[in-house]
Amino acid sequence: MNIELSPASLAEKPTLKRLLELYLYDFTDFDDADLDDYGLYGYTYLDQYWTEPNRWPFLIRVDDKLAGFALVRRLDATEGGPAYSMAEFFVVRKYRHHGVGRQTARQIFQRFPGRWRVAVWADNQPAQVFWRKVVEDYSQGEFSETWQDDEQWKGPVQTFVSK
Repeated sequence: MNIELSPASLAEKPTLKRLLELYLYDFTDFDDADLDDYGLYGYTYLDQYWTEPNRWPFLIRVDDKLAGFALVRRLDATEGGPAYSMAEFFVVRKYRHHGVGRQTARQIFQRFPGRWRVAVWADNQPAQVFWRKVVEDYSQGEFSETWQDDEQWKGPVQTFVSK
């Protein structure tokens, strides 16, 4: 299985937008989002991934087939200084439980060395299990986990350093 992580070009923005709709649909298991009048959930920050310097959109392919996406951003106002954040991460169901997410996450961490912050929504138990295992394996146990519960986020946050 060949897993490829590539920066999403501006021409691929419509593809990423459609993948985000699948992701947001899956996420309705954990939130109460409604469709808009056009049948879309919508993602407020998509345009900023091509207009702001501290955001990076990626597409994931498995054997040249579209398999998901990752949105990475750099947070400047975090405790302890700047940190990268896995803003959104999605692997389509067909490719889950085959190591695609784990291998892709490792590629991203290696691409952006430095402090990392991975936050998972409190009700998203499958993502909590996934990210705890990925971060623990990648960091070889050198990470910390805290619980955030404020107006910005509610859930566990793992922090570690990518070398």
